[in-house]
Amino acid sequence: MTVIDTGLRDPRWRAVLGNDAEADGRFVYAVRTTGIYCRPSCRSKAPRRENVAFFDTPADAEAAGFRPCKRCRPGAPAAADPDAAALDAACRILDAAEEEPALGELAGRVGLTPARLRRLFQDRLGVTPKGYAKALKARRLARGLKRGATVTEALYDAGYGAPSRAYEAAGERLGMTPSAYARGGQGETIRYATAPCAFGCLLVATTARGLCAVELGAEDAEVAAQLRAHFPKAALEEDSAGLAAVVRAVAAHVEAPRTALDLPLDIRGTAFQEQVWTELKRIPPGETVSYAELARRLGQPGAARAVAGAVAANRLAVVVPCHRVVRGDGGLSGYRWGTARKRALLAAETDGEGDV
Repeated sequence: MTVIDTGLRDPRWRAVLGNDAEADGRFVYAVRTTGIYCRPSCRSKAPRRENVAFFDTPADAEAAGFRPCKRCRPGAPAAADPDAAALDAACRILDAAEEEPALGELAGRVGLTPARLRRLFQDRLGVTPKGYAKALKARRLARGLKRGATVTEALYDAGYGAPSRAYEAAGERLGMTPSAYARGGQGETIRYATAPCAFGCLLVATTARGLCAVELGAEDAEVAAQLRAHFPKAALEEDSAGLAAVVRAVAAHVEAPRTALDLPLDIRGTAFQEQVWTELKRIPPGETVSYAELARRLGQPGAARAVAGAVAANRLAVVVPCHRVVRGDGGLSGYRWGTARKRALLAAETDGEGDV
């Protein structure tokens, strides 16, 4: 699909100007005056911006009538990424392992040094191999509890060696103890407060571990209902006075995303969801990416549908900026807090450098 942007903010245009080889395979660009399309890394003379159109794939460019460049051969298969292959193999080993292998053993099985493998996990997934393995255990535990297994059965089936260690580690991932999770959050206390902001009514909710929800809506009743739907069995306590400073900080960040937000987060998700949310936080204000591009950045180009599901599961509006993900043609897709609000958020970031 074609995406045309006459501005200089588009990261694809910057990739073309910089002959960025890392962008190869993510998109191609075509020049209307020559009728030719190229890879982003092509060393041909940079075209004028108004003559350029972007396409997700060479097939899209050719369907629009453009011919492949003979210099960079954009239609030829891209060179395999050995790092991506090794990372994928390591993740599959961890996914299937009953006991977590040591870092040295894992690295040896995929043909890398331990330091290189750790760096790959951190750079591409935002977690260490041990952090990835911990998230997998917590996900297995959550599944076991949801199936109705006893806490003890679920703990051992998930791979935890001792209940005492499991409660501490799993609590960090689930946001509550395994017993509370099994009861659907019953016994968990969540404090919240609301305030007006430039995009309607803002709700901020916290647990003892940190910020667990940021909701946007038209009025207090709407955002409170959104919170209640997500935590149906938790005890919700409105605490406007106690959360005043937190609300001010979040509101400032929502209205001006370049304002730093230094608050602990209590993000609850699977290992894959947390990888997606970490990558979302790397998208600068004023820029957007497609679901397919986000999947490629995660090293999983075939997982666009799964990425879309993880984006939709985000509960921290703007703090985890899922509004910066768009369709491949640049159009706005669904947004938990309303497509009109998504459009307004992106317009504010583009027109006001992130301020409104």
